[in-house]
Amino acid sequence: MNASLNFKSSTRQTRWRRKNAPKYLAHVAVQRALRSGDLIKGPCAVCGTSEPPIDGHHDDYSRPLDVTWLCRKHHARLHATGLDGDFFAAGDE
Repeated sequence: MNASLNFKSSTRQTRWRRKNAPKYLAHVAVQRALRSGDLIKGPCAVCGTSEPPIDGHHDDYSRPLDVTWLCRKHHARLHATGLDGDFFAAGDE
């Protein structure tokens, strides 16, 4: 196990982090890259809004800084439907 995932607590959040280490580490990598300026949030890939919150969606957690920027509405819809790629028909925003 990665030493950085050797949490001392056993909260629901830390249990999730242990169980989903690649996802957690990808999220941390994006947070660090945003903070350092190495990564800059873009507009939603579906509707083009830049209004917060804008989330980074990972298609592949092994490439942590390769994200698709989505507004919260479209990110939630993507996870709810499980669709990928061209996941919304034109006008289905």
